[in-house]
Amino acid sequence: MSLPSYVHGASPVALLGETIGENLRRTVERHGDREALVVPSQDYRATYRQLWDATTALAKALLRRGIERGDRVGIWAPNRFEWVVAQYATARVGAILVNVNPAYQARELQHALNQSGLRLLLLSQGFRERDYVEIVERVRPECPALERTVVLDDGWEALLEEGAPVGDGELAAREAGLTFDDPINIQYTSGTTGTPKGATLSHHNILNNGFFCGEILGYTEEDRVCIPVPFYHCFGMVIGNLACTTHGACMVTPGAAFRPDRTLATLEAERCTSLYGVPTMFIAQLDHPDFEGTDFSSLRTGVMAGSPCPAEVMKQVRERMNIREITICYGMTETAPVSTQTRVDDPVDKRVNTVGPVHPHVEIRIVDPESGRVVPRGVRGELCTRGYCVMLGYWNDDDATRAAIDDARWMHTGDLACMDDEGYVSIVGRIKDMIIRGGENVYPREIEEFLYTHPDVADAQVIGVPSARYGEEVAAWVMPRPGAALDGDALTAFCRGTIATYKIPRHWKIVDGFPMTVTGKVQKYRMREISTAELAAAADAENPRS
Repeated sequence: MSLPSYVHGASPVALLGETIGENLRRTVERHGDREALVVPSQDYRATYRQLWDATTALAKALLRRGIERGDRVGIWAPNRFEWVVAQYATARVGAILVNVNPAYQARELQHALNQSGLRLLLLSQGFRERDYVEIVERVRPECPALERTVVLDDGWEALLEEGAPVGDGELAAREAGLTFDDPINIQYTSGTTGTPKGATLSHHNILNNGFFCGEILGYTEEDRVCIPVPFYHCFGMVIGNLACTTHGACMVTPGAAFRPDRTLATLEAERCTSLYGVPTMFIAQLDHPDFEGTDFSSLRTGVMAGSPCPAEVMKQVRERMNIREITICYGMTETAPVSTQTRVDDPVDKRVNTVGPVHPHVEIRIVDPESGRVVPRGVRGELCTRGYCVMLGYWNDDDATRAAIDDARWMHTGDLACMDDEGYVSIVGRIKDMIIRGGENVYPREIEEFLYTHPDVADAQVIGVPSARYGEEVAAWVMPRPGAALDGDALTAFCRGTIATYKIPRHWKIVDGFPMTVTGKVQKYRMREISTAELAAAADAENPRS
């Protein structure tokens, strides 16, 4: 009889029972003179003691401004050193840091400000041709809770000076009154579907998740971690920053946003031992003209996460970038974020074909989406997560919380997964992404993995589009490698005779890129909208109405 698809991450290493501020203080005591944060684009370097002093100055300024425990303080900025200081300073005073997506436009910003009840907003002057200051002023009349904004580019030093009159005792008293179960962070879901919801996370959620990611990666104070992924997302601020500060490692961020050339230059110049990225970031580096001239000898480990990781890309990262101990993390914002992770010494097939076993102190199970019953191992179903990592809930949205977390505190991910006999999990797609073509279940991930084996394919995304005959038909968006020429007929011929006919895409779209969130997640719902509209327009052109 097959085992059920349930496993608990029993661990001899205990959960951390402290706040983020308490944990950072312990790291400073052990490693105060070691580098903590390097941001070459801002010519910024800080040791752990200097980082602690910077968070103290900002924490005192927040107290001076009347920020109380549980008040919401937002930051709207790409990666920069002030972001990291704000992350730890807000935690030390018990304010809830609201991560505002750097890609937001006015309507999305207004929603985040009002839904969270934000009192103070720290922001960059702008980013990628967006004038943040102008956008804030435009929406401010509609955001009654917002009391003050501080532009980091010209108001940072003045803000820190405001805290000078606040004594050490006042800050210590505030810190002493905090508990590790307090809400400390609101992260809005990426908006791939529907209105963004504010996943509310505690010290306990994110501190422990970052700590155990670092444990699995084998981090020590000797590690230097290249973090080109956004701080505003769990990947950057938890798997990145908190994994480092819980182990005394150095956070190295190449710039405000990901650029393959800057990332390659930074990891070489700073002798980074670990590199993070979503698959598209690794693909961009592998295909960049600077790649062959880059020294990867310092690298040993890293994380690929954020979206499904193609096996072929993983193999190239291990072999050509010297990241032999690369791991895959799987999770979601609502689980702080990681619930499974491959191990650095896993067999190669496990590291390229699965998202690993369960994380320490976490439970996972795979259930039949219809009945809710746990399926046997080897059977596909919905992945559910339970444990310390599950969010407190969606901010001020009890209905959405109840829809996501059941009465037994299982977080329903919406991801289709399969667990093998050793407890390793493979993600086979999203429940909503599964294509039903003429009664056949088609899993986009399977087709994408096959298309990656084509020598001229850099990336591929598969979606379902409406079909009068089959209900749904398979469509593929394909990004060629630089200099390569691809067309639908050649790709169809490549598939024919190798994968089942019903899985071969009926429609092909050759593209330079995909609609994506700022964190690198492909927006398949936008792809479906675009392809559906294009197919409808083509049909109308062929059969004009009289």
